[in-house]
Amino acid sequence: MMKHPLPTRACLFLIFCLPAVLIAWQLGRPASGRAAGQQVYLPYVNNPCLKPGTPVLPAPEVYSSSSPVNFAAAASDLNRRGLALAHLKIGFHVAVGGNRTGIGDYFQKLDQAGVPFLYKSVNDGGALLEVIQKTSGPHLLVFRRSGFGSDPYGGFNYDVPDYSLSPQEAAARHWERHLKVFPPELKNYKSRIWLETINEIDKNRSEWLAEFALETARLALRDGYNWAAFGWSSGEPERSHWSGPKMVEFLRLVGQNPDRLAIALHEYSYSKSNIRNGYPYLIGRFQQLFQVADQHDIPRPTVLITEWGWEYNQVPEPAQAMQDIAWAARLYAYYPQVKGAALWYLGPGFDPIQDQAQKLIQPVADYGIRNYFGIVGGIGCLDPNIFLTPGDERRPLFENDGMREWVEAQAAAGRRRPEGVRSPCRREIKPAVMRATS
Repeated sequence: MMKHPLPTRACLFLIFCLPAVLIAWQLGRPASGRAAGQQVYLPYVNNPCLKPGTPVLPAPEVYSSSSPVNFAAAASDLNRRGLALAHLKIGFHVAVGGNRTGIGDYFQKLDQAGVPFLYKSVNDGGALLEVIQKTSGPHLLVFRRSGFGSDPYGGFNYDVPDYSLSPQEAAARHWERHLKVFPPELKNYKSRIWLETINEIDKNRSEWLAEFALETARLALRDGYNWAAFGWSSGEPERSHWSGPKMVEFLRLVGQNPDRLAIALHEYSYSKSNIRNGYPYLIGRFQQLFQVADQHDIPRPTVLITEWGWEYNQVPEPAQAMQDIAWAARLYAYYPQVKGAALWYLGPGFDPIQDQAQKLIQPVADYGIRNYFGIVGGIGCLDPNIFLTPGDERRPLFENDGMREWVEAQAAAGRRRPEGVRSPCRREIKPAVMRATS
Protein backbone atom coordinates (compact mmCIF):
# COMPACT_ATOMS: atom_id res chain seq x y z
CA MET A 1 0.00 0.00 0.00
CA MET A 2 1.33 3.41 -0.94
CA LYS A 3 2.09 5.67 2.02
CA HIS A 4 1.09 9.34 2.10
CA PRO A 5 4.07 11.71 1.94
CA LEU A 6 4.54 13.86 5.05
CA PRO A 7 2.91 17.09 3.71
CA THR A 8 -0.22 15.17 2.74
CA ARG A 9 -0.43 13.58 6.17
CA ALA A 10 -0.11 17.00 7.76
CA CYS A 11 -2.94 18.35 5.61
CA LEU A 12 -5.17 15.42 6.51
CA PHE A 13 -4.48 16.02 10.19
CA LEU A 14 -5.35 19.70 9.89
CA ILE A 15 -8.58 18.96 8.03
CA PHE A 16 -9.94 16.06 10.08
CA CYS A 17 -8.30 16.07 13.45
CA LEU A 18 -7.38 19.58 14.47
CA PRO A 19 -11.01 20.88 14.67
CA ALA A 20 -11.95 18.03 17.00
CA VAL A 21 -8.86 18.65 19.14
CA LEU A 22 -9.68 22.36 19.41
CA ILE A 23 -13.32 21.66 20.31
CA ALA A 24 -12.32 19.14 22.96
CA TRP A 25 -9.76 21.61 24.36
CA GLN A 26 -12.37 24.38 24.49
CA LEU A 27 -14.95 22.20 26.26
CA GLY A 28 -12.35 20.88 28.65
CA ARG A 29 -10.97 24.25 29.69
CA PRO A 30 -11.43 25.10 33.38
CA ALA A 31 -14.04 27.65 34.32
CA SER A 32 -11.31 30.17 34.96
CA GLY A 33 -10.52 30.08 31.25
CA ARG A 34 -13.96 31.43 30.33
CA ALA A 35 -16.76 33.28 32.01
CA ALA A 36 -18.73 31.30 34.57
CA GLY A 37 -21.83 29.77 33.00
CA GLN A 38 -20.74 30.74 29.48
CA GLN A 39 -22.34 28.52 26.83
CA VAL A 40 -20.18 27.18 24.05
CA TYR A 41 -21.81 26.97 20.61
CA LEU A 42 -20.20 24.55 18.21
CA PRO A 43 -20.02 25.36 14.51
CA TYR A 44 -23.43 24.88 12.86
CA VAL A 45 -23.30 22.99 9.60
CA ASN A 46 -26.22 23.18 7.21
CA ASN A 47 -26.31 21.80 3.68
CA PRO A 48 -29.46 22.67 1.74
CA CYS A 49 -28.61 20.23 -1.05
CA LEU A 50 -29.67 16.71 -0.16
CA LYS A 51 -28.64 15.19 -3.47
CA PRO A 52 -25.12 15.92 -4.68
CA GLY A 53 -25.08 17.96 -7.85
CA THR A 54 -28.56 19.42 -7.42
CA PRO A 55 -28.34 23.14 -8.18
CA VAL A 56 -29.87 26.02 -6.27
CA LEU A 57 -32.40 27.42 -8.72
CA PRO A 58 -32.00 31.12 -9.53
CA ALA A 59 -34.20 33.58 -7.67
CA PRO A 60 -37.28 34.77 -9.57
CA GLU A 61 -36.90 37.49 -12.16
CA VAL A 62 -39.09 40.49 -11.35
CA TYR A 63 -41.08 42.25 -14.07
CA SER A 64 -42.90 45.54 -13.50
CA SER A 65 -45.06 47.76 -15.67
CA SER A 66 -46.58 51.20 -15.24
CA SER A 67 -49.85 49.87 -16.68
CA PRO A 68 -51.79 46.60 -16.29
CA VAL A 69 -49.90 43.61 -17.69
CA ASN A 70 -51.15 41.38 -20.47
CA PHE A 71 -50.41 38.21 -18.53
CA ALA A 72 -51.17 35.81 -21.38
CA ALA A 73 -48.55 37.52 -23.55
CA ALA A 74 -46.13 37.71 -20.61
CA ALA A 75 -46.51 34.01 -19.89
CA SER A 76 -45.95 33.14 -23.53
CA ASP A 77 -42.76 35.21 -23.61
CA LEU A 78 -41.46 33.58 -20.43
CA ASN A 79 -42.26 30.11 -21.72
CA ARG A 80 -40.15 30.72 -24.81
CA ARG A 81 -37.23 31.35 -22.46
CA GLY A 82 -37.90 28.29 -20.33
CA LEU A 83 -39.52 30.19 -17.47
CA ALA A 84 -42.94 30.05 -15.86
CA LEU A 85 -45.02 33.03 -14.75
CA ALA A 86 -45.87 33.50 -11.07
CA HIS A 87 -48.28 36.11 -9.71
CA LEU A 88 -48.42 38.03 -6.46
CA LYS A 89 -49.66 35.58 -3.80
CA ILE A 90 -50.43 37.93 -0.92
CA GLY A 91 -54.13 38.54 -0.27
CA PHE A 92 -56.21 39.48 2.78
CA HIS A 93 -57.59 38.05 6.01
CA VAL A 94 -61.05 39.14 7.18
CA ALA A 95 -63.59 38.35 9.90
CA VAL A 96 -67.04 39.58 10.88
CA GLY A 97 -66.80 43.38 11.02
CA GLY A 98 -63.65 45.47 10.68
CA ASN A 99 -62.86 47.64 7.67
CA ARG A 100 -63.04 46.17 4.17
CA THR A 101 -63.74 49.39 2.31
CA GLY A 102 -62.60 48.92 -1.28
CA ILE A 103 -62.43 45.13 -1.21
CA GLY A 104 -65.00 44.79 -3.99
CA ASP A 105 -62.85 46.87 -6.34
CA TYR A 106 -59.88 44.70 -5.33
CA PHE A 107 -61.77 41.54 -6.32
CA GLN A 108 -62.84 43.02 -9.65
CA LYS A 109 -59.46 44.45 -10.60
CA LEU A 110 -57.52 41.23 -9.99
CA ASP A 111 -60.20 38.95 -11.38
CA GLN A 112 -60.48 40.87 -14.65
CA ALA A 113 -56.69 40.84 -15.01
CA GLY A 114 -56.57 37.08 -14.52
CA VAL A 115 -54.64 37.28 -11.25
CA PRO A 116 -55.69 34.69 -8.66
CA PHE A 117 -55.82 35.96 -5.08
CA LEU A 118 -56.05 34.44 -1.61
CA TYR A 119 -58.91 35.52 0.66
CA LYS A 120 -59.37 34.07 4.13
CA SER A 121 -62.41 34.56 6.33
CA VAL A 122 -62.95 33.63 9.96
CA ASN A 123 -66.58 33.02 10.90
CA ASP A 124 -67.98 35.03 7.97
CA GLY A 125 -69.19 32.73 5.21
CA GLY A 126 -70.74 35.64 3.36
CA ALA A 127 -67.31 37.12 2.71
CA LEU A 128 -66.34 34.08 0.66
CA LEU A 129 -69.74 33.83 -1.00
CA GLU A 130 -69.26 37.37 -2.31
CA VAL A 131 -66.04 36.32 -4.04
CA ILE A 132 -67.69 33.23 -5.52
CA GLN A 133 -70.63 35.22 -6.87
CA LYS A 134 -68.71 38.21 -8.20
CA THR A 135 -65.60 36.63 -9.73
CA SER A 136 -64.80 33.85 -12.17
CA GLY A 137 -61.12 33.14 -11.55
CA PRO A 138 -59.53 30.23 -9.63
CA HIS A 139 -59.13 32.22 -6.43
CA LEU A 140 -57.91 30.66 -3.21
CA LEU A 141 -60.60 30.82 -0.53
CA VAL A 142 -60.01 29.76 3.08
CA PHE A 143 -62.59 29.43 5.85
CA ARG A 144 -62.09 28.84 9.55
CA ARG A 145 -64.66 28.67 12.30
CA SER A 146 -63.23 30.05 15.53
CA GLY A 147 -64.42 30.51 19.08
CA PHE A 148 -66.26 28.46 21.70
CA GLY A 149 -69.63 26.81 21.25
CA SER A 150 -72.21 24.81 23.16
CA ASP A 151 -71.52 21.11 23.49
CA PRO A 152 -73.28 18.32 25.42
CA TYR A 153 -70.04 17.80 27.36
CA GLY A 154 -69.39 21.49 28.06
CA GLY A 155 -67.82 24.32 26.10
CA PHE A 156 -66.36 23.33 22.74
CA ASN A 157 -63.14 24.93 21.48
CA TYR A 158 -63.23 25.19 17.69
CA ASP A 159 -59.56 26.17 17.54
CA VAL A 160 -57.85 23.45 19.58
CA PRO A 161 -58.60 19.71 19.64
CA ASP A 162 -59.29 17.82 22.85
CA TYR A 163 -55.88 16.47 23.82
CA SER A 164 -57.41 14.30 26.55
CA LEU A 165 -58.89 11.96 23.92
CA SER A 166 -57.15 9.63 21.54
CA PRO A 167 -56.10 11.42 18.33
CA GLN A 168 -58.66 9.46 16.33
CA GLU A 169 -61.57 10.16 18.68
CA ALA A 170 -60.59 13.81 19.00
CA ALA A 171 -60.43 14.13 15.21
CA ALA A 172 -63.86 12.56 14.72
CA ARG A 173 -65.48 14.78 17.34
CA HIS A 174 -63.72 17.94 16.14
CA TRP A 175 -64.62 17.28 12.51
CA GLU A 176 -68.26 16.59 13.33
CA ARG A 177 -68.54 19.86 15.24
CA HIS A 178 -66.98 21.88 12.43
CA LEU A 179 -69.29 20.37 9.84
CA LYS A 180 -72.30 21.35 11.95
CA VAL A 181 -71.28 25.01 11.82
CA PHE A 182 -69.94 25.14 8.28
CA PRO A 183 -71.84 28.00 6.60
CA PRO A 184 -74.82 26.53 4.75
CA GLU A 185 -74.46 29.11 1.98
CA LEU A 186 -71.02 27.65 1.19
CA LYS A 187 -71.86 23.94 1.17
CA ASN A 188 -72.49 23.84 -2.57
CA TYR A 189 -69.06 25.39 -3.11
CA LYS A 190 -67.04 23.32 -0.64
CA SER A 191 -64.82 21.96 -3.43
CA ARG A 192 -63.61 25.54 -4.03
CA ILE A 193 -62.80 26.30 -0.40
CA TRP A 194 -59.98 25.28 1.92
CA LEU A 195 -61.22 24.50 5.42
CA GLU A 196 -59.13 25.06 8.55
CA THR A 197 -60.33 23.41 11.77
CA ILE A 198 -57.44 24.03 14.19
CA ASN A 199 -55.24 27.02 14.90
CA GLU A 200 -51.90 27.68 16.64
CA ILE A 201 -51.83 24.35 18.42
CA ASP A 202 -49.20 22.82 20.75
CA LYS A 203 -46.04 21.97 18.79
CA ASN A 204 -44.86 19.75 21.66
CA ARG A 205 -47.70 17.33 20.88
CA SER A 206 -46.61 17.01 17.27
CA GLU A 207 -46.93 13.22 16.98
CA TRP A 208 -50.38 13.26 18.62
CA LEU A 209 -51.34 16.04 16.22
CA ALA A 210 -49.95 14.07 13.28
CA GLU A 211 -52.26 11.16 14.13
CA PHE A 212 -55.11 13.64 14.59
CA ALA A 213 -54.29 15.09 11.17
CA LEU A 214 -54.17 11.68 9.50
CA GLU A 215 -57.67 10.91 10.74
CA THR A 216 -59.02 14.37 9.91
CA ALA A 217 -57.54 14.13 6.41
CA ARG A 218 -59.29 10.80 5.91
CA LEU A 219 -62.60 12.36 6.98
CA ALA A 220 -62.10 15.41 4.76
CA LEU A 221 -61.33 13.28 1.71
CA ARG A 222 -64.37 11.11 2.46
CA ASP A 223 -66.69 14.10 2.82
CA GLY A 224 -65.43 16.08 -0.17
CA TYR A 225 -63.72 18.95 1.69
CA ASN A 226 -60.26 20.42 1.13
CA TRP A 227 -58.46 20.57 4.48
CA ALA A 228 -55.49 22.63 5.66
CA ALA A 229 -53.79 21.31 8.78
CA PHE A 230 -52.23 22.87 11.88
CA GLY A 231 -52.06 26.67 11.49
CA TRP A 232 -48.74 26.71 13.34
CA SER A 233 -47.70 29.99 14.96
CA SER A 234 -44.93 32.03 13.36
CA GLY A 235 -41.57 30.62 14.46
CA GLU A 236 -42.99 27.11 14.87
CA PRO A 237 -42.65 24.15 14.70
CA GLU A 238 -39.12 22.68 14.88
CA ARG A 239 -37.39 20.31 12.47
CA SER A 240 -37.86 17.49 15.01
CA HIS A 241 -41.61 18.08 15.00
CA TRP A 242 -41.76 17.71 11.20
CA SER A 243 -39.57 14.60 11.35
CA GLY A 244 -41.49 12.25 13.67
CA PRO A 245 -42.69 8.99 12.06
CA LYS A 246 -46.40 9.83 12.19
CA MET A 247 -45.77 13.36 10.96
CA VAL A 248 -43.74 12.06 8.03
CA GLU A 249 -46.61 9.68 7.25
CA PHE A 250 -49.01 12.63 7.24
CA LEU A 251 -46.71 14.77 5.10
CA ARG A 252 -46.53 11.93 2.59
CA LEU A 253 -50.35 11.83 2.43
CA VAL A 254 -50.48 15.60 1.91
CA GLY A 255 -47.83 15.39 -0.79
CA GLN A 256 -49.91 12.77 -2.58
CA ASN A 257 -53.05 14.97 -2.48
CA PRO A 258 -51.87 18.50 -3.34
CA ASP A 259 -55.32 19.73 -4.41
CA ARG A 260 -57.17 18.39 -1.36
CA LEU A 261 -54.76 18.57 1.59
CA ALA A 262 -52.42 21.34 2.67
CA ILE A 263 -50.28 22.62 5.53
CA ALA A 264 -51.43 25.92 7.04
CA LEU A 265 -48.71 28.11 8.54
CA HIS A 266 -48.51 31.58 10.05
CA GLU A 267 -45.59 33.84 9.20
CA TYR A 268 -45.10 37.15 11.02
CA SER A 269 -41.88 39.11 11.35
CA TYR A 270 -43.02 40.40 14.78
CA SER A 271 -41.49 43.72 13.75
CA LYS A 272 -43.38 46.56 12.10
CA SER A 273 -40.08 48.08 10.94
CA ASN A 274 -38.39 44.94 9.54
CA ILE A 275 -40.20 42.27 7.54
CA ARG A 276 -36.94 40.27 7.36
CA ASN A 277 -36.56 40.22 11.14
CA GLY A 278 -35.11 36.79 11.94
CA TYR A 279 -35.44 35.58 8.33
CA PRO A 280 -35.72 32.65 7.56
CA TYR A 281 -36.89 31.61 11.03
CA LEU A 282 -40.08 33.71 11.09
CA ILE A 283 -41.02 34.86 7.57
CA GLY A 284 -39.77 32.09 5.27
CA ARG A 285 -39.88 29.33 7.87
CA PHE A 286 -41.93 27.16 5.49
CA GLN A 287 -38.63 26.35 3.77
CA GLN A 288 -37.74 24.12 6.72
CA LEU A 289 -40.83 22.02 5.99
CA PHE A 290 -39.75 21.64 2.37
CA GLN A 291 -36.28 20.55 3.45
CA VAL A 292 -37.75 17.79 5.62
CA ALA A 293 -40.01 16.71 2.76
CA ASP A 294 -37.01 16.58 0.41
CA GLN A 295 -35.07 14.56 2.95
CA HIS A 296 -37.79 11.90 3.01
CA ASP A 297 -38.39 11.94 -0.78
CA ILE A 298 -41.88 13.35 -0.22
CA PRO A 299 -43.38 15.78 -2.75
CA ARG A 300 -43.27 19.25 -1.26
CA PRO A 301 -46.75 19.75 0.23
CA THR A 302 -49.20 22.47 -0.65
CA VAL A 303 -48.70 25.35 1.80
CA LEU A 304 -51.16 28.09 2.74
CA ILE A 305 -49.82 31.00 4.79
CA THR A 306 -53.15 31.67 6.45
CA GLU A 307 -51.86 34.55 8.57
CA TRP A 308 -49.06 36.82 7.32
CA GLY A 309 -47.74 40.17 8.38
CA TRP A 310 -45.74 42.24 10.81
CA GLU A 311 -47.40 42.52 14.24
CA TYR A 312 -50.77 41.49 15.65
CA ASN A 313 -52.14 45.04 15.72
CA GLN A 314 -49.87 47.07 13.45
CA VAL A 315 -48.86 47.27 9.80
CA PRO A 316 -46.48 49.88 8.34
CA GLU A 317 -47.51 52.86 6.29
CA PRO A 318 -48.34 51.90 2.68
CA ALA A 319 -44.99 52.94 1.17
CA GLN A 320 -42.95 50.72 3.46
CA ALA A 321 -45.58 48.00 3.53
CA MET A 322 -45.52 47.68 -0.25
CA GLN A 323 -41.72 47.41 -0.28
CA ASP A 324 -42.02 44.59 2.26
CA ILE A 325 -44.81 42.91 0.31
CA ALA A 326 -42.74 43.08 -2.89
CA TRP A 327 -39.85 41.33 -1.11
CA ALA A 328 -42.10 38.61 0.32
CA ALA A 329 -43.94 38.21 -3.00
CA ARG A 330 -40.66 37.31 -4.70
CA LEU A 331 -39.89 34.77 -1.97
CA TYR A 332 -43.26 33.03 -2.26
CA ALA A 333 -43.21 33.19 -6.07
CA TYR A 334 -40.10 30.98 -6.02
CA TYR A 335 -42.10 28.07 -4.59
CA PRO A 336 -45.13 26.91 -6.63
CA GLN A 337 -46.30 24.84 -3.65
CA VAL A 338 -46.90 28.02 -1.63
CA LYS A 339 -50.30 29.00 -2.94
CA GLY A 340 -50.83 32.25 -1.08
CA ALA A 341 -50.58 34.32 2.08
CA ALA A 342 -53.37 36.13 3.94
CA LEU A 343 -52.30 39.58 5.13
CA TRP A 344 -53.36 40.13 8.72
CA TYR A 345 -55.86 41.88 9.22
CA LEU A 346 -59.01 43.69 8.03
CA GLY A 347 -61.15 42.36 10.89
CA PRO A 348 -62.07 43.85 14.28
CA GLY A 349 -60.60 43.55 17.73
CA PHE A 350 -56.98 44.57 17.24
CA ASP A 351 -57.16 48.33 16.77
CA PRO A 352 -55.86 50.07 14.77
CA ILE A 353 -54.76 47.35 12.36
CA GLN A 354 -58.04 47.07 10.42
CA ASP A 355 -57.80 50.70 9.32
CA GLN A 356 -54.06 50.49 8.62
CA ALA A 357 -54.46 47.30 6.56
CA GLN A 358 -57.42 48.78 4.67
CA LYS A 359 -55.04 51.37 3.21
CA LEU A 360 -53.19 48.49 1.52
CA ILE A 361 -56.17 47.11 -0.42
CA GLN A 362 -55.75 49.36 -3.46
CA PRO A 363 -51.91 49.30 -3.52
CA VAL A 364 -51.87 45.50 -3.31
CA ALA A 365 -54.37 45.25 -6.17
CA ASP A 366 -52.34 47.67 -8.28
CA TYR A 367 -49.14 45.75 -7.56
CA GLY A 368 -50.85 42.50 -8.52
CA ILE A 369 -51.90 43.68 -11.97
CA ARG A 370 -48.61 45.45 -12.77
CA ASN A 371 -46.00 42.99 -11.51
CA TYR A 372 -45.12 39.35 -12.05
CA PHE A 373 -42.23 36.93 -11.71
CA GLY A 374 -40.36 34.56 -14.00
CA ILE A 375 -39.40 31.34 -12.25
CA VAL A 376 -37.40 28.27 -13.21
CA GLY A 377 -39.37 25.03 -12.93
CA GLY A 378 -38.26 22.00 -10.99
CA ILE A 379 -37.05 21.27 -7.46
CA GLY A 380 -33.71 22.78 -6.51
CA CYS A 381 -31.61 22.98 -3.38
CA LEU A 382 -32.98 25.18 -0.64
CA ASP A 383 -30.91 28.26 0.02
CA PRO A 384 -32.86 30.98 1.84
CA ASN A 385 -29.96 33.39 1.49
CA ILE A 386 -30.72 34.09 -2.18
CA PHE A 387 -33.49 36.41 -0.94
CA LEU A 388 -31.30 38.55 1.30
CA THR A 389 -30.87 42.26 0.63
CA PRO A 390 -27.65 44.22 1.24
CA GLY A 391 -26.86 44.34 4.94
CA ASP A 392 -28.92 41.24 5.86
CA GLU A 393 -27.21 38.53 7.87
CA ARG A 394 -26.60 35.19 6.17
CA ARG A 395 -28.10 32.30 8.14
CA PRO A 396 -28.44 28.54 7.74
CA LEU A 397 -31.84 27.05 6.99
CA PHE A 398 -32.21 25.60 10.49
CA GLU A 399 -31.37 27.75 13.50
CA ASN A 400 -28.90 26.70 16.20
CA ASP A 401 -29.81 26.60 19.89
CA GLY A 402 -28.84 30.20 20.53
CA MET A 403 -30.91 31.49 17.62
CA ARG A 404 -33.79 29.21 18.64
CA GLU A 405 -34.00 30.99 22.00
CA TRP A 406 -34.16 34.33 20.19
CA VAL A 407 -36.95 33.10 17.89
CA GLU A 408 -38.96 31.85 20.87
CA ALA A 409 -38.54 35.18 22.65
CA GLN A 410 -39.65 37.07 19.52
CA ALA A 411 -42.69 34.84 19.16
CA ALA A 412 -43.64 35.19 22.83
CA ALA A 413 -43.38 38.98 22.65
CA GLY A 414 -45.11 39.18 19.29
CA ARG A 415 -48.13 37.18 20.44
CA ARG A 416 -48.54 39.08 23.71
CA ARG A 417 -51.65 41.23 23.82
CA PRO A 418 -52.38 44.06 26.25
CA GLU A 419 -54.51 43.19 29.25
CA GLY A 420 -58.18 43.09 28.36
CA VAL A 421 -57.70 42.65 24.59
CA ARG A 422 -59.54 39.52 23.43
CA SER A 423 -59.60 37.93 20.04
CA PRO A 424 -62.74 38.90 18.12
CA CYS A 425 -62.95 35.31 16.96
CA ARG A 426 -63.29 33.81 20.42
CA ARG A 427 -66.97 34.20 21.12
CA GLU A 428 -69.89 31.99 22.00
CA ILE A 429 -71.13 30.13 18.93
CA LYS A 430 -74.45 28.33 18.64
CA PRO A 431 -74.83 26.29 15.44
CA ALA A 432 -78.56 26.93 15.17
CA VAL A 433 -78.12 30.69 14.87
CA MET A 434 -74.94 30.77 12.77
CA ARG A 435 -75.48 33.08 9.83
CA ALA A 436 -72.92 34.90 7.75
CA THR A 437 -72.87 38.64 7.45
CA SER A 438 -70.89 40.55 4.88
